[in-house]
Amino acid sequence: MDGGLRLVLRTLVILGLAVGLLFLFLRNADLDKVVTSVRAARVDYLLASLALTCATFLIRAERWQYLLAPLGPTRFRMVLRTTVIGFAASAVLPARAGEVIRPYLLARREGLSATATFATIIVERILDLVAVLLLLAAFLVWFDPGVEARDSAVFSAIRYGGLVMAPVAVATLLVMFMMAGHPERLHAWVLKMERVLPLRMAMMIAKIAQTFAEGFAVVRSPLRVLAALGWSLVLWMVVAAGIWAVAAAFGINMPLTGGWLMLAPLVVGVAVPTPGGVGGFHEAFRLGATSFFAADNDTAVGAAIVLHAISVVPVVIVGLIFIIQDGLKIGGLARGDLG
Repeated sequence: MDGGLRLVLRTLVILGLAVGLLFLFLRNADLDKVVTSVRAARVDYLLASLALTCATFLIRAERWQYLLAPLGPTRFRMVLRTTVIGFAASAVLPARAGEVIRPYLLARREGLSATATFATIIVERILDLVAVLLLLAAFLVWFDPGVEARDSAVFSAIRYGGLVMAPVAVATLLVMFMMAGHPERLHAWVLKMERVLPLRMAMMIAKIAQTFAEGFAVVRSPLRVLAALGWSLVLWMVVAAGIWAVAAAFGINMPLTGGWLMLAPLVVGVAVPTPGGVGGFHEAFRLGATSFFAADNDTAVGAAIVLHAISVVPVVIVGLIFIIQDGLKIGGLARGDLG
């Protein structure tokens, strides 16, 4: 299939997915009541959510710099700047393109291995998954054992999803630990592919695999893993606090730790490969708020729209400013051309 045609088809599928999810999100909403709920929202709580959202990028940059430390020195300013550009790109481009753009952009600017730098993004995602699962477990065990009675079907889906993903996350960390501990062994093992591949190709793949494993260097030390996980817990607690602040602004009866429960459906929602999680994020919040905290549907719709705007609009604006200052172009970023 021609590359241009493939791109068009992929774009149409993504747009169709976003439209379908937005239809699901708005199908039972009274837009007049949604607007009324937005107008009545408390500005002080919304500003608190905005401040917390901005703080998450500082925490993300600090954690990423910690993960990058075994690869070489980096400047916090550049790590933060690249993080913002990456999240801005993910908000306007499909398939979370920023997760690929930001490691390559930082590697080019700080003189790091691009492959190893990309590997740190995978470590981030696994740590994020573990942190979200830990907060979900903490909420269910200690803070609201009666939440199941509000919507047993949704609650069961969240609980069983967590039970399935927990061993997956642990197994992935173990694999990364083994790869990071002996990257030269991985190199030698992959070289055995020369039996079925041309020698030059086998050597190239082996070198890439070894360099990729070196990006997992942070997991060689249990103490460094625990420190990185600590940063991840702080990050997601701040994210959850921002969710709670928006819920409070709209009068939704959600405890402060209720944001920990809301993280689970929202993580699933943003995993849908639409730009900025449009549709998936909105429906995930609406479903969680109405299922677990008895929120009025129109109020939940309004809160979802505002929370998404707070999460996406500021980083897109700042990210675009950085992109313009650096002479980059969105089209070039989409094609992988970093200038």
